Amino acid sequence: MPEKPKSSFWKRKSLTGYLFATPWIIGLVCFIIGPIFASFFLSFTTYDGINPPKLIGFMNYKILFTLDPSFLKALGNTFYYMVGSVFLKVLLGLIFAVLLNNAGKFMGVFRTIFFLPVVLPAIPVMFLWMMLFNPSSGLINQFLGVFGINGPLWLNSPIWSKPALILMSLWGIGGIIVIFLAGLQGIPTELYEAAELDGANKIQLFWKITVPMLRPVIFFNVVTGLIGASQVFAEAYVMTGGGPLESTTFVNLMIYKLAFKDVQMGYASAISVVMFMILVPLTILLFRIYRKQAEF
Repeated sequence: MPEKPKSSFWKRKSLTGYLFATPWIIGLVCFIIGPIFASFFLSFTTYDGINPPKLIGFMNYKILFTLDPSFLKALGNTFYYMVGSVFLKVLLGLIFAVLLNNAGKFMGVFRTIFFLPVVLPAIPVMFLWMMLFNPSSGLINQFLGVFGINGPLWLNSPIWSKPALILMSLWGIGGIIVIFLAGLQGIPTELYEAAELDGANKIQLFWKITVPMLRPVIFFNVVTGLIGASQVFAEAYVMTGGGPLESTTFVNLMIYKLAFKDVQMGYASAISVVMFMILVPLTILLFRIYRKQAEF
């Protein structure tokens, strides 16, 4: 039998759905897909943003991989920050979540306190941390001085600048804590009760029940954390400007400087394409691992 034509009701319903999706589709094309193709094209050109781009073939990529050590340094800085930031945030987030989960009726209050920094404006928070990291008058070095420890130069030191930014990233740990708390609430209490009857202590309960049951949540926080940390920009731009000695020049900051300060948009586009080719497979791999862990 021939297929019946759709009724006018379903046609109107489909049309309404497409109309509601149109703003998102326009935004996707204009702000994501369009810039990706534009960056790919501009990466084969020399372009100053005013004059028409001139094709130069693979010259930008040749310079990038053979003549510019700054890119590899920026790439190393970015991965250093990604690993350090995500490791500390996930580890401490899990510990605090376990402690808060046992806070009883005060859990809601503590959860609000820990999450509050996440919603504060980023720029004022960065200036606050700059005062805390001040080598001479900052509270962190003053606290270390109480114990007879000479505090480092922090943001003024090529060695300590990245660890300082990683410590500052803990300011946003509240979101991870809330996600872990939601996961902890989903663990059946019967598992803990049965293990306690078998003589398990608190440490054994944590490693044998809590961590395995939270494995999908842990991987979710790791995956989303790595994706977010790979886009680090504002912290270095505001607090260090990429210094000292390029120790906090991350890839996004390098792209910004090349494109809008040095007006080398073709070369900046080449770096963007390389990062795109690195991060997309990495993201796909991480999400596949996460899905396997979630199914497990």
